[in-house]
Amino acid sequence: MNIAAGIPNFDAAVVEHARKDFPLLDANMTVGNALERIRREGVGERVIYFYVVDEHERLAGVVPTRRLLTASLETPLSEIMVRRVVAIPAAATVLDACEFFVLYKFLAFPVVDEKRRVIGIIDANLFAEEILEAGESEDRYRPAAPVGPEFFEALGFRIEQLRGASPGRSFLFRFPWLLVTVTGGTLSAILAHLFEATLARSLVLAFFLTMVLALNESVSMQSMSVTIHALRSISVTSGWLASAFRREVVTALLLGLACGLVVSAIVFMWRNDLAGAFVIGGSIAVSLVSACVLGLGVPSLLHRFKLDLKIAAGPVTLALADFVALVIYFTSAWLVLR
Repeated sequence: MNIAAGIPNFDAAVVEHARKDFPLLDANMTVGNALERIRREGVGERVIYFYVVDEHERLAGVVPTRRLLTASLETPLSEIMVRRVVAIPAAATVLDACEFFVLYKFLAFPVVDEKRRVIGIIDANLFAEEILEAGESEDRYRPAAPVGPEFFEALGFRIEQLRGASPGRSFLFRFPWLLVTVTGGTLSAILAHLFEATLARSLVLAFFLTMVLALNESVSMQSMSVTIHALRSISVTSGWLASAFRREVVTALLLGLACGLVVSAIVFMWRNDLAGAFVIGGSIAVSLVSACVLGLGVPSLLHRFKLDLKIAAGPVTLALADFVALVIYFTSAWLVLR
């Protein structure tokens, strides 16, 4: 079944579906002045957020309806508005707007021009009725159903289906990120060549190289999966990053020490090689810390630049984690065994 049947063109400009029936509030207003303007100009069909502009009519903040209704009349809007506003550019397509809803899970977004002036609003109920369901015109006047988590899940699923409809488009979207893996593998091969003499002096290092990389990749993927799950419901802030970093470092230290001790014991009992056991076990302990940090940092950075986490995070994280692990492994061996 073609999911796009009866649905407007996902490559169309999002401004074609944006609402224009909304009041804009001035940043220098009080709550009382804002409510007076809202009563005078009306609020259209739906009220979700009220957007605030500065003296140059540029988007300056957003005021949730609850804050506006519960604040005292003398309170300046600048004290209750949220200054960090995610906005959809006017040049965005309908598909881009859908991805904004899936990524941020807000109930509405302002559409802004190149000067960040608000030219429209897209809200979740409008998308649910007009874009996803593509109902008949008379159905648009029925009361809108509440938007819940299942809306974002369904929207994300439809986007994935839409993206997968064309093999060529899927190839162009995914192949550049796989080049990151190719590049990382090539750099790792060059690095191994540079330490060829070190490997020749202790063959046990080569025996356990696969295990070191496998442990490193497993830990980085675990950390990355936890981070991606968290990013679905929160915004990346310095406070969140600091807290998550501390948590991941402690977890990585425990994992690294446990795995390093186990592998060191195996190497020593099998080969009776204390130096080799120290290098392999120590390298695992240190590299797992770097793997956890990369598993946190790479998805957070990609999220910050609004890149696709599901497609990009895996190749980038694994390529970096493998390269860093090899640098730690070979450098440790060179320092201890020379």
